[in-house]
Amino acid sequence: MKTETVTYLKEHANSLELEEDLLVTKKGKPAYMVQSYSDYEFQQEIMALLKLVKLSEKTLSSKELSLDEAFE
Repeated sequence: MKTETVTYLKEHANSLELEEDLLVTKKGKPAYMVQSYSDYEFQQEIMALLKLVKLSEKTLSSKELSLDEAFE
């Protein structure tokens, strides 16, 4: 992960290449995270899958099912 300042981001916004995530600092502290749109989409898909797993676990814990019943 690359780290740059807000000033750098402003000066190079039009020509910014995002091969890796960019941590943008303001007054020496982390302020923003810039990433490519494809990385963002992938991250959102992963979060959706994790939410489905969590919901499935919650549903299964409230109702006893055999393994065969769960995958019918």
